[in-house]
Amino acid sequence: MTEKTKYNNHPPLDPITSGLLYTHLRINDTTQRTLQNSAFLFALIEMLDEKGIISIKDLDERKKVVADRLVKKFVEKGIGLLYQSEEEDKYAFEGKSSVPCEERLNTCKAVCCKLPFALSHQDIDEGIVKWEFGRPYVIAHGEDGYCVHLDKTTYKCTIYENRPVPCRGFDCQNCKNWKIWKDQEGKQLHPDFEKSLRETVEMFYGKKNRM
Repeated sequence: MTEKTKYNNHPPLDPITSGLLYTHLRINDTTQRTLQNSAFLFALIEMLDEKGIISIKDLDERKKVVADRLVKKFVEKGIGLLYQSEEEDKYAFEGKSSVPCEERLNTCKAVCCKLPFALSHQDIDEGIVKWEFGRPYVIAHGEDGYCVHLDKTTYKCTIYENRPVPCRGFDCQNCKNWKIWKDQEGKQLHPDFEKSLRETVEMFYGKKNRM
């Protein structure tokens, strides 16, 4: 039996395997093109530096500024993957919040569980915390705007032992980015909170998302 006859008689690949093979081929092709473009770009930069037209040191400093600007645009447009910028073992996390949540649930209705944030590699690898398929890897929220892991009857987390680091360390009393409380002791929510939350949710999930 020739090689050609043997392969012609081989049963066809299943759709998933065929799809993976195609994806891997495209990834490999894209990687090769990226390497070629990178080689050309670095060669050009070195030549310009040697001729005194640009400075590699100045270029590196400008690159950081532009990178930050691009990341912001990517987040706004929903491009690329999001992970927590600084990751640590959530089970060894020592910065747990001391906020008396249960005393305030009747007032706040667990509004902190509406906040969007990126998960860690640990969260993803663990496979317990759900994330948005259309916005990897941001914590998944339901149509009502709440985290999908929240029990809407008790306002308690259903994966409490496995909750991400942002949930463990979030302090609604002294948060710089979110003005949740107008009067903590009087248990009055800040009137601008819902507006700022809506704007952030639109940035993370898109304007068609719930709130």
